[in-house]
Amino acid sequence: MAEKRIIGIIPTRMGSSRFPGKPLEKIHGMPMVGHCFFRSKMSTLLSDVYIATCDQEIFDYSNEIGAKVVMTGSHHKRATDRTAEAVLKIEEDTGSSIDIVVMIQGDEPMIYPDMIDAVVSPLIEDSSIVISNGFAPLMNRREQDDPNEVKVVIDRQGFAMYFSREPIPSWKMGAESVPMNKQVCIIPFQRDFLLTFLDLEPTPLEIVESVDMLRAMEHGYRVKMIRMDRETYAVDTRDDLENVESLMEHDPLMKEYIKNR
Repeated sequence: MAEKRIIGIIPTRMGSSRFPGKPLEKIHGMPMVGHCFFRSKMSTLLSDVYIATCDQEIFDYSNEIGAKVVMTGSHHKRATDRTAEAVLKIEEDTGSSIDIVVMIQGDEPMIYPDMIDAVVSPLIEDSSIVISNGFAPLMNRREQDDPNEVKVVIDRQGFAMYFSREPIPSWKMGAESVPMNKQVCIIPFQRDFLLTFLDLEPTPLEIVESVDMLRAMEHGYRVKMIRMDRETYAVDTRDDLENVESLMEHDPLMKEYIKNR
């Protein structure tokens, strides 16, 4: 079997509604998107990592650090749309088709390369799995109540049953004894399914929850979920940024890509 071409794409923009400009906010002296890029590059399964953006500031910074970068349209409302545009441009520029696209959110600066490898592996092993996501346990009730944390419930075969920004499962009937999990935004797609996904009509649950994966599920596709055993946090607010910076104080990977650590 021919080796698959697997690339990572980090879709990012300055205009976040919750935290404008956050991709270039610094964590231990490096912009957050730089942490995402260098850590993703350590994956053993990715042949390349690209940053996809509509902002000149991010484009310029990507060039400064030697990252491959794709300028995309400013009209995209969802990360999947930006990722798909980048895929088509990369294929056109390189003259080579892509097999699996890993969408890595630019607000996951604590990502570890083995997390990427773990969530990609099911798509390599079974081509009928068209999309997968990482997940990790919620650590406390505060996280479950936080609308910035996308919660997920998972069936016994390891596929998502539902995603929500609301606290699920419900606490009213003793849910503290039931696993509570959050989505970790490392999302591999079989390349053709990513383009199919964009052609699917947006769905009511996707819209009200603001979770892309629900579009796939409402159209009958299954989302494979892979447990992440590392404790990581995304950055949605300035408080999150300060928390992540504190947690990364003794991060073992930073010395490999930040000089003078």
